[in-house]
Amino acid sequence: MDNSEQNRHTPLSRTGAIPLYHQVAEIFRQRVYDGTWKPGDILPSLDSLMAEFSVARVTIREAVRLLRDEGLLLPERGRGTVVTQKAIARRPLRVETTMADLIDIYKGDKPNVENIEEGLIQPSISEEEGLLAPSYYHLKRTHMRSDMKYCIISLYIEETVFRRAEEKFRTQLVLPVLYSLENLNIANARQRVTIGKCDIETAELLEYPIGDPVAKVRRLLTKEDNEIVYLADVIYRADCIRFDMDMKP
Repeated sequence: MDNSEQNRHTPLSRTGAIPLYHQVAEIFRQRVYDGTWKPGDILPSLDSLMAEFSVARVTIREAVRLLRDEGLLLPERGRGTVVTQKAIARRPLRVETTMADLIDIYKGDKPNVENIEEGLIQPSISEEEGLLAPSYYHLKRTHMRSDMKYCIISLYIEETVFRRAEEKFRTQLVLPVLYSLENLNIANARQRVTIGKCDIETAELLEYPIGDPVAKVRRLLTKEDNEIVYLADVIYRADCIRFDMDMKP
């Protein structure tokens, strides 16, 4: 670990509602995720971290406890606090802009097949999004990567399409199954991304702090007549995704 950290000073907000130990934990978390602290590294001493953040000993210990509970840090007697190997598997998920790339990055992910909701439900749409089919099958569940839930996805699949591969849609990732069906004409695909805050339900399902940032993606696939075949509302943990976009000159 870089010795320059010994002289670092990192300010915290002392007037807001977020406790100091949560702020310190978030900074620690980002240092683990961006590789500043690598697996096997030993954290700076308690005294140097207290000096860096100008906080009490208990604040640093509570921050370390949060990351220990997440499996990212491991206090070892006689050695110090060590960054675990779990951090290596925490690579950001890229939210792609082509369907082929989007399907490709989902390889290795697995849905939580204990669906939160399931049944025939019509989605709510705006006029410009497309036309509704007579009925849709709805699935709501979480997706996992490296044994961590990173998103909640609420899916609506046109019912006749869903009936063509019911078991696969229920137990596998939906987009690869959808694109494997023969004679299914998907003419257009688009998605919209907005940034919001984690609510109580999302916090409970993803084990993610209330009020932390989330990315909300609304994804639609339509036929040539603009009828919606697939609609998904996805909520991603902000610490698990990355947006890479080409800019037009």
